[in-house]
Amino acid sequence: MQGNVVTFTGNVIVTQGTIKINADKVVVTRPGGEQGKEVIDGYGKPATFYQMQDNGKPVEGHASQMHYELAKDFVVLTGNAYLQQVDSNIKGDKITYLVKEQKNAGFQRQRQARNNRSGAVAAAGQKQQRPDPGTEEG
Repeated sequence: MQGNVVTFTGNVIVTQGTIKINADKVVVTRPGGEQGKEVIDGYGKPATFYQMQDNGKPVEGHASQMHYELAKDFVVLTGNAYLQQVDSNIKGDKITYLVKEQKNAGFQRQRQARNNRSGAVAAAGQKQQRPDPGTEEG
């Protein structure tokens, strides 16, 4: 890895343990040249993320951009971000997924009407439950 940064383009697939990232462009940075501390940035329309959790259930998502820090064990999905676990999903402008804890925290941009400023709102508690296929709504 010359210069501690390498860029891949095309249909790029990055696999790290149980995590798989597909993107149109991937930039891998190794801060200080230290192995195991790589930062992976993926860009796509969309870039996709997949992990098979320890419990055997998959987590998958997509976004315009992904940022994965191996040393800190988290993935940030930005731009039309979507993350789905077996029984729930979350959408927003930005979702942070904690790989080791297998949890997510989401953030979405919200326009504040009174002062016309933007703020970040935690949306982790706003998971959308999928309806039980055995029940009907209506």
